[in-house]
Amino acid sequence: MAQQLKDRFQRQFYYLRLSVTDVCNFKCQYCLPDGYHPNGRRSFLTLAEIERVVAAFAACGTNKIRLTGGEPSMRRDFTDIIAATASHPDIDIVATTTNGYRLKDNAQAWRDAGLSRINVSIDSLDPRQFALITGQDRFRSVMEGIDAAFTAGFDKVKVNTVLLKSLNSHEIGGFLEWIRTRPIQLRFIELMQTGEMDKFFQRYHQSGQAIKQQLIEQGWQLRERSENDGPAQVFYHPDYLGEIGLILPYESGFCLSCNRLRISALGKLHLCLFGEGGIDLRDLLQQDAQQAQLIAQIQSSLQQKAQTHYLHEGNTGATPHLASIGG
Repeated sequence: MAQQLKDRFQRQFYYLRLSVTDVCNFKCQYCLPDGYHPNGRRSFLTLAEIERVVAAFAACGTNKIRLTGGEPSMRRDFTDIIAATASHPDIDIVATTTNGYRLKDNAQAWRDAGLSRINVSIDSLDPRQFALITGQDRFRSVMEGIDAAFTAGFDKVKVNTVLLKSLNSHEIGGFLEWIRTRPIQLRFIELMQTGEMDKFFQRYHQSGQAIKQQLIEQGWQLRERSENDGPAQVFYHPDYLGEIGLILPYESGFCLSCNRLRISALGKLHLCLFGEGGIDLRDLLQQDAQQAQLIAQIQSSLQQKAQTHYLHEGNTGATPHLASIGG
């Protein structure tokens, strides 16, 4: 095994977010309000290239892969991608984040292929508000998809909800009641500023700090993190079957525990969601014999990773929207 991926701040990286497409069929107001628009002729990573990415990161100690998009299920070979990723002996967790559009019909196939964890984006429990935020009148289908995931054998489903002032911030009580008897980890994600969404951010940003304080006052307790956990602070309560996760990118020290790297659907290594650009690895993904060069490039590039993002200064880096490199 190659040396464990580590940056100059001694952070170790066990978790890879691997985008397989930037295509999405939703029009979420905080991401792609005008829908997806292709940017010229672009070829996303092939299955063979994805396998080489997974093998290289696994050789460097990464044991969790999250398949992202856009909407990853827009790939016709998505089930094959899951199977190929899960087949690597050093990958313990294969996860995905989906808008749930195709979950109802594919949950069992994905589970059978080796998918071990699943996140579903639901920004409102009100079907009309859901349609307003996402641009798709698919609320009931997405909820049926969550049921299908449990039927397929997932013991827990994570639900991602982007906090939006005046759009869904009033629904927090309803969300909490929803998870009282369901094994769902509900993750409230603080809206993050991106290059194309400055005005939207200014209008709808809702700080998660008040919600964190409210949970603590209501008896919710913080769980310990494991080495390959994502950025969420996870809270549990003895009266609830579900859990709460808070992702608070504007909180002081958010980046201190960073353990994640990103590969875009075009084969670029992104050291931070809000960095200034990606390092192109595509030319090193053409043959299995290139693995040593690929690992060397990843390890060298990692030494450029900054200690923190600069969102608190209004610097969003080169990310135009969250779908561009997988959120």
